[in-house]
Amino acid sequence: MQRMYDFLRQQVNISEEDWRIFSACFEPKTYPAKTFYLQAGETENYLTFVDSGVVRFYVENGNGDETTVGFAFDGWFMCVYSSFYTREPSRYYGETITETRLWRIHHDDLQRMYDRLRIVDRIGRLATEQMLLIKSARELSLLTKTAEERYLDLLRLAPQLFRYVPLKHLASYIGITPQALSRIRKRIS
Repeated sequence: MQRMYDFLRQQVNISEEDWRIFSACFEPKTYPAKTFYLQAGETENYLTFVDSGVVRFYVENGNGDETTVGFAFDGWFMCVYSSFYTREPSRYYGETITETRLWRIHHDDLQRMYDRLRIVDRIGRLATEQMLLIKSARELSLLTKTAEERYLDLLRLAPQLFRYVPLKHLASYIGITPQALSRIRKRIS
């Protein structure tokens, strides 16, 4: 939980008392590698801070093919916001790539904290902004950059992914086939 506290202290000026109240709402959860954190059809009930590990989010098309839409790793907040806020079943899967330790707060507890502590409302907004900026950057990248530029951006912004995430998932995330990714890697090495 220290990592989350340190992260929040960089973003907001949370008092010790507010931190004590807010942090008491979080529960730890550890998942082994290759375990579902969330499956399509389930409702996302938690806003989660990744203390350690890597989580991949993906969707399946009608043929069972997977498209990776995002990752979360050490020091990031995560959740499937569309499900979390609408309380409707998710269309996304969340799967751990490595053993992953999380701190999570239930939707209902977070709503109570929004009403009780003004700083928590700000924290929730910051977490939402972080996720929105990441999604917006990916969308713009897919629309305006070449596959090689997207690969180099990912390598620069999240080099840790290359240590843990299979190349087929990275290829899917940047919108290309594993074979195309292999050609890019060979060309620039």
